Amino acid sequence: IQQMVNFHISNLAKVTIAAIPVPINEARQFGVIQVDADNRVIGFQEKPEHPTPIPGRPDQAFASMGNYIFNGPFLTDILHTDAKNPESSHDFGKDILPSLYQDHPVFAYDFARNRVPEITEEEIGYWRDVGTIGSYWEANMDLRNIKPVFNLYNLKWPIKTSGFGLPPAKFVFNQDGRRGQAVNSLVSEGSIISGGIVQDSVVGRSVTVESGAAIINSILMDRVRIGPDCKINMAIIDKDVVVPAGTRMGYEPEEDKKRFHVDEESNIIVVHKGYKFPKSN
Repeated sequence: IQQMVNFHISNLAKVTIAAIPVPINEARQFGVIQVDADNRVIGFQEKPEHPTPIPGRPDQAFASMGNYIFNGPFLTDILHTDAKNPESSHDFGKDILPSLYQDHPVFAYDFARNRVPEITEEEIGYWRDVGTIGSYWEANMDLRNIKPVFNLYNLKWPIKTSGFGLPPAKFVFNQDGRRGQAVNSLVSEGSIISGGIVQDSVVGRSVTVESGAAIINSILMDRVRIGPDCKINMAIIDKDVVVPAGTRMGYEPEEDKKRFHVDEESNIIVVHKGYKFPKSN
């Protein structure tokens, strides 16, 4: 991020927007930033039919990554001003940024030129739009690959986050039909795989997977508890959900649609935060 900060300072910018070059025929899916030859912002287009190309690069357009650097006092002033505007929806992309570029120095930072030690060519300019269930699932599934596009284990590109003080993940029991294991998966701190199997999945903090359960191609968020003998496939389960013993997801599509939200495009099952399963008779 220091490279973007340096760009912001050197241009005497009030605002700098992280931007990623995308093929012009794909730019219709994104918010497009229009810039001049110096990457100063001269306009915005929201999912345009005819995206404006980057100067000198007719086959590419700048997509907004939704990450910004502001001068602190300037940000405070514009937020106070926007809060008093009854016609504003108080959205950065829709209201605040479009109101600034004509009167203030607003720049786009080409994130594809950002360099981090020890990253691969594929990782340069890594960014994913996770605005759909399918794209969110795919971005997470990439992380558990043997050779992911984005490597979480590059210590030169650390992840800055709060410490949770949880113990390491634990895998217990080693009998036939009751073996705690994870394969091609990420399992976060505080989680216990207690006689179940996790395969090709991403598991959040303080998750429990009980004996006989099988989690495949799924995302389990923090504090999910999977009961014994559950079979979960192609699902995203949000925080604080207790899945009762023997529950099946991802194997009977018509039954899944009756009980859960199933994304129409990807067929991924989504269980919302804190969902309470009906009690069986």
